[in-house]
Amino acid sequence: MTFLATLLTITLLIPAALHLLWAIGYWIPIKDEVALARATVGAKDITRMPPAVPCAVVAMALLFAAILPHIPAFPLHSFLMSGAAVVFLLRGAIAYTPFWRKIFCEEPFVTLDRRLYSPLILAIGVVFLILRLQGA
Repeated sequence: MTFLATLLTITLLIPAALHLLWAIGYWIPIKDEVALARATVGAKDITRMPPAVPCAVVAMALLFAAILPHIPAFPLHSFLMSGAAVVFLLRGAIAYTPFWRKIFCEEPFVTLDRRLYSPLILAIGVVFLILRLQGA
């Protein structure tokens, strides 16, 4: 279980770091803001990355999720682990619905979301669920 929790933490630290960099206006891994927004957000007609505050909030949420499996004494730990599993599973699954595709329809986001982002997000949700069911 420790290996799985560590793998989950490493996996979540990467997008957390990216969101933090985006919050301070550092466009990585694509230097062009429009291209980065189309690849990472994918909302219809998007031309800019989200503002700093939403990016920072996502970064902090991902950082918290990354450490959560390692702090079982944290208040409401079981509830938060279950909640994280549900959030990641729902986000991963909704990407395959027509509703999602109407809102997030820009390429290359659509392709990246179907092939990379959503499968990874679903896997993260499954790992949270496994850890929760094992009592982590």
